[in-house]
Amino acid sequence: MAEVSADLGTGRASVGAVLDFAWTAGEFTATDVMAATSLTRSTAIDAVDTLVSGGILRELPNARAVGAYRAGRPARRFALAPDLGVVVGIDAGDTHLAVTVADLLETTLVQHRAEVDPDETPEQRRAVILARLEEALAEAGRTRDDVLAICVGVAAPVNRAGSSPPHPDGFWERTNPGLTEALRGWAPVVEIKNDALLAAVAEGSQGAAIGCRDYVALLAGERFGGGVVVDGHLLHGAHGGVGEGVVFDHIIGVGSAFGLGPSLHHQLLAAVDSGEVDPGSPVGRLVGADRIDTRQLLALAAAGDADALLVTGRLGEIVARIVGVLGSMYDPARVIICGAMAESIEPVLAAARAVLPEQLHLPAPDLIASSLGVEVVSLGAVASARRAAQERAVPLLAEQRLAVRA
Repeated sequence: MAEVSADLGTGRASVGAVLDFAWTAGEFTATDVMAATSLTRSTAIDAVDTLVSGGILRELPNARAVGAYRAGRPARRFALAPDLGVVVGIDAGDTHLAVTVADLLETTLVQHRAEVDPDETPEQRRAVILARLEEALAEAGRTRDDVLAICVGVAAPVNRAGSSPPHPDGFWERTNPGLTEALRGWAPVVEIKNDALLAAVAEGSQGAAIGCRDYVALLAGERFGGGVVVDGHLLHGAHGGVGEGVVFDHIIGVGSAFGLGPSLHHQLLAAVDSGEVDPGSPVGRLVGADRIDTRQLLALAAAGDADALLVTGRLGEIVARIVGVLGSMYDPARVIICGAMAESIEPVLAAARAVLPEQLHLPAPDLIASSLGVEVVSLGAVASARRAAQERAVPLLAEQRLAVRA
């Protein structure tokens, strides 16, 4: 429950209960509050009036004023004030940066997504993130003072203080270049989280894990990393390392934490080098660039091309081993493959499902492709920022406003 310190004829619990209800209620009356919170009429009205006086709720024209009521005393109607502020979700990947400015409920105001240089120094990356944040807010017509909560997803483990541990190659320090300190003062709540964890948030709130209490959201682009939910709880760990993909470096038959794109390229090169795929075939001709066109290869597999099915089948065996490890460790009901490749990854998943039961003694989890695409981390970041605003920033704002009025 949101906590609001207010002693203006109502208690903290009742004001908090009304604020929690108002967050998703849309337009409502005191009777609606009573039904949802079990507050008495007088307590509900006192709590609503307290929040209206603090500018947290607004009173709407009554039903008679808008022509929807013809007899009797019209009920007072209320809604969450639309001008409380905005939230920001940031997906700070190794090679991309997405900044989303959104309202508190459901509307995206501005979204910027761009490629970034993976060889930037931590100082350069930090400057780029701050500059893009300023640009997005300016385009939305907002300033720092309007921001209630910021959530940033980074390709690194993140502890509860928002810091990432040292990486042997400096990778984690570059993807999370001191963002907690850099963003201090930008909003009442600033959260830095692992990107796979935010993918799990997105899948649970608006994706393939709605209603599921045990699942893994497996980000599978450049590297594998999992956001893990067990018994309805996101798992974190002492350093934010639950689901970190380095474990796959040590799994026989997997051998690395490289994601679906690099792994598909490797399997194609191996098949051509071994003579199993003719270099002059449609699939063989994809070799030659630094990176293959994975969408084209997967499209060929979906169309039944034998060479493409050979390659995707080999990758499917690797995915099955990865899911088998996750299944043995966390016993999920579902494993959801997330990221840009998810929309076309079905040939690989079909091959993985065929051999997955052999990989573990427990019942095999459902293996599903995400429908949230490349925006999955951004969606999770915005959802987390909205929750932080609901649970912490708006109650704090209400407390401050009501204290001033008192």
